[in-house]
Amino acid sequence: MQGIIVGNVSNKYEIEVDSVTYEAVARGKFKIDEMTPTVGDRVEIDIIEEDKNTAVITKILPRDNYIKRPKLANLTKLIFVVSAKDPKPDLLLLDKQLAFAEFLNIGPIIVINKIDLEKEEMINKIKGIYENIGYKVLIVSAKEKQGIEEIREVLQGKTSAFSGNSGVGKSTILNGIFGKDLTKEGVISSKNRKGKNTTTEVKLYKIDSKTYIADTPGFSTFDIYEIEKTDLYKYFREFKEEEKNCKFVGCTHIKEQECGIRKAMEEGRISKERYENYVKIYKDLKDKEEHKW
Repeated sequence: MQGIIVGNVSNKYEIEVDSVTYEAVARGKFKIDEMTPTVGDRVEIDIIEEDKNTAVITKILPRDNYIKRPKLANLTKLIFVVSAKDPKPDLLLLDKQLAFAEFLNIGPIIVINKIDLEKEEMINKIKGIYENIGYKVLIVSAKEKQGIEEIREVLQGKTSAFSGNSGVGKSTILNGIFGKDLTKEGVISSKNRKGKNTTTEVKLYKIDSKTYIADTPGFSTFDIYEIEKTDLYKYFREFKEEEKNCKFVGCTHIKEQECGIRKAMEEGRISKERYENYVKIYKDLKDKEEHKW
């Protein structure tokens, strides 16, 4: 019997099989294989007691991807929410998140919320930077319920997680998608569920039989230190084509002469804002590597 893990607290797992939810434990063999069942995993289970909906996980099926913190498997979309204003758009965080999505090979979508608070010119500038690279950018006003249907359409048939700074309107967007106030119902987290003796809880919530949204406390704070600094440029989509024009092998694209990426930035083929964020992220990764031990 196969299902998907939709919830996990401590060593108990919620497994959904054809709209029936089973409470399951994992067999000890996973500890031997050093693989822990994770929310989003597709698994095989054996039923223990059908009338009590209890089961045991016997096998984890191959993963498409895996995020270490928060633990999540098999995501198909990462939805990055920035606000047009209040708080101001954090494009450095967005560029970190986009690089991480590229690294994990998960399709990213950018949502610019609170468009009713900012001038159209500013919104179009941000939209243009990312659409020119090839990212899908949705313009919404969650408060006014504008653009919610478009978000719902891009989520269809996928398992997605939302990320963004506090205050950008993730909860309002999710409430709009589900058509009810999930935070007040305790469904979508209003804060990290962390305590001395508890584990941060990650859950998948179902829109329909093939569409899930992950509730991920603390997801905005994920780090990207799994990426090697020398590989960072690979995860800036528009850099890859220009890198072949670098004169020197092993170019960091920071200070070198005759750097193809820097030249492309100077000639306007690469956004100056994106390049400057690349430099900041590179230096952050370099500092982390140097102080690793």
